[in-house]
Amino acid sequence: MMKQRIYIIAGPTASGKTAAAIGVAKRMNAEIVSADSIQIYRGLDIGSAKPSVQEQCGVPHHLIDCVDIEDRNFNVAMFRERASEKIREIASRGKNALVVGGTGLYINALTYPLNFSSAEPNIERREELSKMEDADPGCLHKMLSDIDPATAQRLHVNDRKRIIRAIEIFEQTGQTASAHGGDFSNARGEEIEFEPIIAALCFSDRAKLYERIERRVDLMIENGLIDEVKAVAEKGYDRSLPALQGLGYKQLLMYLDGECSFDEAIELIKRDTRRFAKRQISWFKRDKRIHSFFADKETADGLVQSLYEYFMNPELFQGDAPETEQEGEQT
Repeated sequence: MMKQRIYIIAGPTASGKTAAAIGVAKRMNAEIVSADSIQIYRGLDIGSAKPSVQEQCGVPHHLIDCVDIEDRNFNVAMFRERASEKIREIASRGKNALVVGGTGLYINALTYPLNFSSAEPNIERREELSKMEDADPGCLHKMLSDIDPATAQRLHVNDRKRIIRAIEIFEQTGQTASAHGGDFSNARGEEIEFEPIIAALCFSDRAKLYERIERRVDLMIENGLIDEVKAVAEKGYDRSLPALQGLGYKQLLMYLDGECSFDEAIELIKRDTRRFAKRQISWFKRDKRIHSFFADKETADGLVQSLYEYFMNPELFQGDAPETEQEGEQT
């Protein structure tokens, strides 16, 4: 029995995934399933670059605005369950599913046979670990290195949420997070439900991507991001909520709480977004199934056409790797 194909557009933040995906979706009779870990939250619109109804151009979008900000329990296993259900539903209507986003773990959840741990979230322990990290930055990553070096090597030292989750899994089960579901090479040869065809947008000159990031942050501020964050702050949400760790929200909440100036908050957003994009690029480079397209070397229409041709005939692109990008110096 043939597996259902799913088409995926991945890539770093600000690379133009949304616009390209809408163009491709129209060409191939597809609906879009978001793979973005912040766009899932209701009320976090501007800072997550969530496409408005107008920007969606009539293309149905799924898994945006589906989780409340105060929800601490939404995780990658839940994403896979909801996304898989939507993909099957889309197929039942005779349409293609186009998965779009930059959250690498979400994409891996659909394209690798990951076995998610049954360890239940322990809010009190998470808060305790978070306070330890506040008092001694980097201590949690060191703790994780001692118990699960494979996962520690994969996670950035500042990725507090996932570091805490990995420690939590070990403490509750006695097994490492990597043992529960880190077989990204699929050495065991396990089956997955879908057949993924994966494209990623990249830039021949990373400095151009960093310029796009800075322009987008400025545009978000012009479009009312500070008012959006103020509205969130006025509701009194706990600042440690996963939703509020998103880029733009965390830094502007720091400003509203008097921890930095407005200008400092903006520079932090730009710096942290550049660093996040760099980690996203590294994540997707590891996956040899992905075919990359240089977004800065094609027109918008040309990029849509190239992606469409790849999705329709991926076998024609095998071995046709793009040139190596030039890394920008700014971090």
